[in-house]
Parts: sequence; structure tokens; C-alpha cells
Amino acid sequence: MIAMQYQITLPADYDMGVIRDRVARTGHVLDRYPGLGLKAFLVRERGVDGSPVNQYAPFYLWSDAAGAASFLWSGVGFTAIVRDFGRPVVQTWVGGTSHRAAGGLAGARYAVRTTRRLGDDTDVVVAAAEADAGLRSAVGRPGTLLGAYGVDPRTWELVTFTLHAARPDDPSEDATTFEVLHLSTPEHDRLPTAVSTRLAPPPVVPQSR
Repeated sequence: MIAMQYQITLPADYDMGVIRDRVARTGHVLDRYPGLGLKAFLVRERGVDGSPVNQYAPFYLWSDAAGAASFLWSGVGFTAIVRDFGRPVVQTWVGGTSHRAAGGLAGARYAVRTTRRLGDDTDVVVAAAEADAGLRSAVGRPGTLLGAYGVDPRTWELVTFTLHAARPDDPSEDATTFEVLHLSTPEHDRLPTAVSTRLAPPPVVPQSR
């Protein structure tokens, strides 16, 4: 799984109705996109829910790298963003797991993204396992519909992403809250719910007596 987000910050007086209309007209195009586990069409609107900025900030969970490459490099999809807004920085994390509530994602209205840097003395395996356990537990509570995490191994930044039926109360200092305009989830069932061990353990060599 690959997690990805770009954030397009718009002028303070920008009419966010333009973005809402854009998503209403074109968001469905990705509803069947091969390789896409989830795309959340996200916005922040200046003065709404405490946001200091106007921002369009889609968040993606890709079930395979080829799907992300197709979106970015094939000349469709991301090309429209570059044409209309310039080329934004695309934040990318190697995804760990994604958990979905039993009732599905149809009621998602808000998303929360948190980021934190893993210190040099942090055990990355432990940090990933703790993130997974926390998200799995959160999805089991009412109102939280999805939880996923990933790590950028270049900066060792851990990101968590959650979807909610209502705006969460008192998000942490390292959290950013977004409004969800549309969800595309063509291959969410293919996203991993566990990180598997793919290397066989080393053989046990009998000790000579």
C-alpha cells in the first residue's frame, strides 16, 4: 500500500465553491480506477471548523504502485491538477495497514491526518505496530469509519489517516481536520489489514555436542 497526499493552498478570498463544483462534476471518474484503494477528496475552508486556510488536499491509499504511477505519469488524472493549479509537492508514505468499519464508509464527512517524526532512537517496528493497534481500536468505536497509517522512510515521518461520520472533538496538536467531499473506493478490499513477514526465519542450526 502507498499513501499519498498533495495540499493545494488557495488564496484567502478564493471561492471554495469552485472546488466543490469540480469534485461534484469529476470525482466519480476515479470510482472505478484500477489500483486505487481509496481517494478522499478533502478540503479545508478558511474560517470553517477553525481552518486558517483555503485548501484542496486529496488523500490516496493505493493498493499497488502501478496504479499510483498510472495516475501520476500516464497523462491523465494528476495532469489536470498540474494544469489548473501548478505542480504541488506530493507527500508519499509506504503504507502499513488500513482498517474499515463493518458498516462501510458511506457516512464519512470528515478526515483527520496526523503526522509525527520518529526519533532516531525509536524502534520503527514497534511504532508501526502501535499505530496499527491504535487505529484498529479506533475503528471499533462509533463514528470512526476508517484508519490507516504509513511511514516516509526518507524523513521517518509516521502518518495516520482516519475517516469520521462527524467532526471529531479536540483533535491533537499534530492533527489536521478536513471536510470530505467525495470518496472513491474501487479497491479498498485489496488494502492490507496486516503487515506480513515475507522473509523466512533463519534456520535453526543444531548445536554439536
